[in-house]
Amino acid sequence: MQTQLRRIADSPVFQNFVTCVILAAAALVGVETYPALAERHAGLLHVLDLVVIWVFVAEAAIKIGAEGKRPWRYFKDPWNVFDFIIVVACFMPIEASYVMVLRLVRVLRVLKLVRALPKLQVLVGALLKSIPSMAYVTLLLVLLFYLYAVAGTFIFGKNDPLHFGTLTTSALTLFQIVTLEAWADVMAVSMYGCDKAEVFGFGYPEGMCLAPQAFPAVAPVFFVSLILLGTMIVLNLFIGVIMHGMEGAQEDRERMEQALRAKETGTMAPTLPEELGELTRQLGELQQKLNFAVHRAQVEAKAHKRQD
Repeated sequence: MQTQLRRIADSPVFQNFVTCVILAAAALVGVETYPALAERHAGLLHVLDLVVIWVFVAEAAIKIGAEGKRPWRYFKDPWNVFDFIIVVACFMPIEASYVMVLRLVRVLRVLKLVRALPKLQVLVGALLKSIPSMAYVTLLLVLLFYLYAVAGTFIFGKNDPLHFGTLTTSALTLFQIVTLEAWADVMAVSMYGCDKAEVFGFGYPEGMCLAPQAFPAVAPVFFVSLILLGTMIVLNLFIGVIMHGMEGAQEDRERMEQALRAKETGTMAPTLPEELGELTRQLGELQQKLNFAVHRAQVEAKAHKRQD
């Protein structure tokens, strides 16, 4: 039974069938966003929803049964734990007042596509591997934002209270600038004063421009340096960290695939470094035997000379 369940779980036909069911679950969630259509076909949608849930239950049961007398091995795979949590969430007793929670649980079923498609697994694995390094890059970005937000509040706060009135407002403005969203308009207000913002096509709210002041030299240095540091350097560090994580995730997947192929064939194909190490060991043993034989021959020859 365990062998048959393992054959079913590893079958491409079964995996493709589960993928199709996940796509169907995604389509059902999309249909529920149209209230008129959902009410018209409520009975059919309910039946299809039950079919999807029980297919997921059958998938989990087959994979657990494929582990035989050690079903806990199913939960050693984080993706299996993720699938199991989604299945359990679908059977949680939810009252009518928590319909939104039920809908969110149904949306989570779409995330099973990550489990079904290996390439998506590599992407998610890369992101998870990148989290520790991304934390340090995020800390660097937070420090940069804090310094520039404090400076922006002190320098441009009176002239442009809409963008630099408080520390939190300045931080949000800096995020907008780093993403290159209308940063030239914000810089123009600081360069020429809030009273001349309309000349450059930026409608400044009435009653907020109380102390207009121009910063023709400081503003360009402030905004250009922020874009160079925040956008060109720090954000590119995020990309570099993720690319490094992608390489690591791809290598882990290749090693996993090699281990699975070796397990299926029942043999562990040695890699080239392992073969070289084995040959080196054998050559060392032969050298030791040869040295021992030469030494023994020399000793016997000396003994024969003494006897003569």
